Amino acid sequence: MTEDKPLTQFLLYANFLSPVIILLLWVKPISRDFVISAPYGSEKVELMSDSTYNTARLWVVLGLCALRLLMTRYHLQAYLNLAEKWVEQMGKEAGSITMIEIQRKVSRVFCYLCVVTVQYLGPVILIFHSTLLLKVLGEYSWGLFPEPPMALPAVDVSPRSLEDAPEEEGDYRIAASQIMAALGALRNVFTPLFYRGLFSFLTWWLAACQVVTNLFGLYFHQYLMAS
Repeated sequence: MTEDKPLTQFLLYANFLSPVIILLLWVKPISRDFVISAPYGSEKVELMSDSTYNTARLWVVLGLCALRLLMTRYHLQAYLNLAEKWVEQMGKEAGSITMIEIQRKVSRVFCYLCVVTVQYLGPVILIFHSTLLLKVLGEYSWGLFPEPPMALPAVDVSPRSLEDAPEEEGDYRIAASQIMAALGALRNVFTPLFYRGLFSFLTWWLAACQVVTNLFGLYFHQYLMAS
């Protein structure tokens, strides 16, 4: 299907290795330390700052997700081509083969197309959303323009304001102040640093699971299915 398209073959190989690239982006000795402080002889040269590296890492992950979405048609078409290969293999077997057996074989491929699509697109969507959550909740920047700091609105819950308010409204304000105090305590726990660690690990873990499943699938198609 892509024998005469070297660019498409290169993109397919890059697509297959994209989870490995995402996995290595969070390995500190391989990616961060090497890029930020690259060895140059006996000295170390700083190629980019830590914030620039975090921004570049976000763009690389999103670019690899876009590449995987771009290659969806080729992977699904390769799966559908299995029906033709199975029919050719059944034609080489000895004995008579009924049309019902051939139809069952072909229909089985088309019935599992939705499962294969979810299996292919599921990890991409999860990694894409975890990367966006890492950017938003971790307060990273896209590197295009500086983002102004977020200012939280202050709530007036002083005792004077509670005394001047009517009794029923004062109860509402007391309840609101208690809720705001509880949310403020949670805000001190769920800081941007916490979200950076959480969603960085989630993105890395999703890429690691995808690498393992790809290796199992490669082993199955190369050895078990051929036998």
